[in-house]
Amino acid sequence: MNELLEKGSLRLKWAYEHMPVMREIDRRFRRDRPFEGTKIGMALHTEAKTGVLAITLANGGADIKLASCNPLSTDDSVSLALREEYGLDVYAKKGETQEEYYSNLNKILDMRPDLIIDDGADLIAMAHTSRIDAAGDIRGANEETTTGVVRLRSMASEGKLKFPVISVNDAKMKFLFDNRYGTGQSAFDGWMNATNLVVAGKHLAVAGYGWCGKGIAMRAKGLGALVTVCEVDPIKAIEARMDGYEVMRMIDAVKTADIIMTVTGCRDVLRGEHFRVMKDGCVMGNAGHFDNEINKSDLCKTSVSVSKVREFIDEYRTDDGRKLYLIADGRLMNLAAGQGHPAEIMDTSFAAQAMSMEYLLGNSRNMENRVYNVPDSIDIKIAEIKLRSMGIEIDSLTDGQKGYMSGWEEGT
Repeated sequence: MNELLEKGSLRLKWAYEHMPVMREIDRRFRRDRPFEGTKIGMALHTEAKTGVLAITLANGGADIKLASCNPLSTDDSVSLALREEYGLDVYAKKGETQEEYYSNLNKILDMRPDLIIDDGADLIAMAHTSRIDAAGDIRGANEETTTGVVRLRSMASEGKLKFPVISVNDAKMKFLFDNRYGTGQSAFDGWMNATNLVVAGKHLAVAGYGWCGKGIAMRAKGLGALVTVCEVDPIKAIEARMDGYEVMRMIDAVKTADIIMTVTGCRDVLRGEHFRVMKDGCVMGNAGHFDNEINKSDLCKTSVSVSKVREFIDEYRTDDGRKLYLIADGRLMNLAAGQGHPAEIMDTSFAAQAMSMEYLLGNSRNMENRVYNVPDSIDIKIAEIKLRSMGIEIDSLTDGQKGYMSGWEEGT
């Protein structure tokens, strides 16, 4: 127990030291205590960077309760350290059953939170369905990821959203860095930890060419893979081709792919028709939020046996003798088999979370029940702090240039 506690404590301190924007916000929150008397319920991947966010909000006066947003993404050492060293209420462990997962989310809603931070929108959805009793106390929420934002925009369009939500996922200081550079690096962190296999020289197919898919494709190319992109959006498909990647249908890509990574936010990206013609030895991993991008039911139907061959890898043997491999049961491999995004990347994402919580606290009563983008002023402030921490100075427009950029007369 002491060894696990020390491990978690060290990971939290390491993350804090490499999150300069969060450190500046933490100092201000300690001084101003903006969340005094506020209850904040959180459902996020419970690991070191999330721990820094939770501690920062608590230092700002908030009463915090934290659960995981994914049954396999918890770092047990961090969860223990948050409870024992920082006195936070944390309901998360790696390898939760579905029953435990939803029980922990219910514990968050039992506190009747004033504000919510969610990742994937399961907690918010519960507050609109099985736990409607808690919805009336919630003044607003943040959503971290694309999958959750899609769900929430659908709820808002149907007039069912009961409080305003800020899409932190769409903050420029989130998706331009977290989704691209964070996912790009952490996906391969999870891949290497799970497989200990080489990437160079192999055919790698990326399903989805959003910001996360772009990050994976870019890192795969840098590691020496021959990269193929599979898309349903014709504009993104052309962009992928212009970026130098092969583009084809998934049914064609699986025949030669040694590695497939799904990152679409949609379901059944890999399904029965693909498994039946997939290359022998193909290793599949998912970096999308939910574990439904790779249809495990179809994979089981295609297989005659399933066995665990490494800590994070299951082997599915087909009736024609092929071996297909799945990382981390199809869940987020960058967290289930790795440690998630780098601390310097999550620094800006969680800064957007912290400052958006503060914005909701002061403005939620004047906001409609819909999904909002993070205010530009918050994005710009985070960028300014990050640049300063990197020792970078940039130019600013002169008064004459400002007038030119806002005018309409001839450009003389």
